Amino acid sequence: MRSNFKRITGSMIGKTALAVALCTGALTVGATAVAAKEKEQKAAKATYSKEFVAAAGPIQKSMTAIDEVKKKGGDAAAQKAAAPNAAAELAAAEAAIQTPLDRMAAGGWAVSLGGLLNDVGMRQRGIQYMLDSGQVPAANLTEYQFYLGNFAYSNKDFPTAVRALTAVVQANYNDDSAAELLADAYAQQGQNAEALAALKMALDVRKAAGQPIPEAWFKRANLIAYKNRLGEQAIEWSTLMVENEPNALNWLGAGQLVREFGQFTAQESLDLGRLLLRAGGFQNDPKYVEREYVEYIEAADPRRFPGEVVKVAEAGIKAGVLRANDAFVADALSQAKSRVAADKASLPALDKEARASKDGRSAVAMADAYLSYDEPAKAEEMYRMALEKGGAIDRDRALTRLGIALVDQDKFDEAKTVFAQVGGTRAKLARLWSAFATVQGRP
Repeated sequence: MRSNFKRITGSMIGKTALAVALCTGALTVGATAVAAKEKEQKAAKATYSKEFVAAAGPIQKSMTAIDEVKKKGGDAAAQKAAAPNAAAELAAAEAAIQTPLDRMAAGGWAVSLGGLLNDVGMRQRGIQYMLDSGQVPAANLTEYQFYLGNFAYSNKDFPTAVRALTAVVQANYNDDSAAELLADAYAQQGQNAEALAALKMALDVRKAAGQPIPEAWFKRANLIAYKNRLGEQAIEWSTLMVENEPNALNWLGAGQLVREFGQFTAQESLDLGRLLLRAGGFQNDPKYVEREYVEYIEAADPRRFPGEVVKVAEAGIKAGVLRANDAFVADALSQAKSRVAADKASLPALDKEARASKDGRSAVAMADAYLSYDEPAKAEEMYRMALEKGGAIDRDRALTRLGIALVDQDKFDEAKTVFAQVGGTRAKLARLWSAFATVQGRP
């Protein structure tokens, strides 16, 4: 990753208390010495040492010469030629540092000269001097920390980059690249979980400030998590991403990640297919979603949910993703269509049986049928009945599908309450469904 930062020049130094001294070339105490009469300790901190003044003369002249060439339009080569010994002169001045003002002045020269010489290490050292001097105005501290983090990152000094950029991100600095640089500084050290935690910190800070979250943060987090096979984090970040930017591609990616790391059976795959259909995840390039349609049809099974298989297969054909003459599609449609009428005719008797049953197994089966035929209100009633009766039922599956029935009725807050109760293998799937409910429930 290339660092993304503003070039630091002598103009940055001009914002500090050293502006007059550096612009006029006078390393003197000036008016500060008058104030120092009142407090000796403050005076010591606000003066240049004799040693530094003596050692800094050559570099000061060289920096002035560089500025003169620059003002006349001279290029980098001409500026370097005007001060061929500048690097050695700077080193001599650095060696003579005694006071905070010495440190601030040397830092400013190092930042500027390092820019001319393309010496990132010199620039990092310079900005560190300035921060350590205590002379940087409080209003500029975060900005300078950002520069330090950038220089350290470019210099492959990742521990320093982490320290500097953590403070920058915590302060909600207005450059989005700070969080990505911080995450990558961790990742470059093999600390991938910490990288993701840093991005989450940045996200939480932005949310607390009521500001939008850059999509690039989600993409970087997903890349780190997927590349390093961090399943839990990959699912978490893909879910956060669809809440932030619920477009078709993000829904598809989130669904595929949940399946890949979720150890799904056909039952979980069925409810994932239902989510992708409702969220628009199937509205992507056919080459990305053909397998998703097939997974959905296989999970629904023409023998179990024939009406749903017909709906999904025909939707895939209409979208140009599936071909009606494809052997798999043709067989699934043939089986499903031949069963729909009889299946629907059996529902009243099965409903009566479910209500009379002492446990919830028949009610779950009845609820599944109603959900499959897009009758969410009836499905809700039956899932609630099944959960109340209990018995040998898959409680997490029933809760997931109760939540789906509630979503289909626009009962989004109720749905999220139900999804929050789902555990086990289905927990992450339910979290993704809850994200969908959140998105759908927005004004």
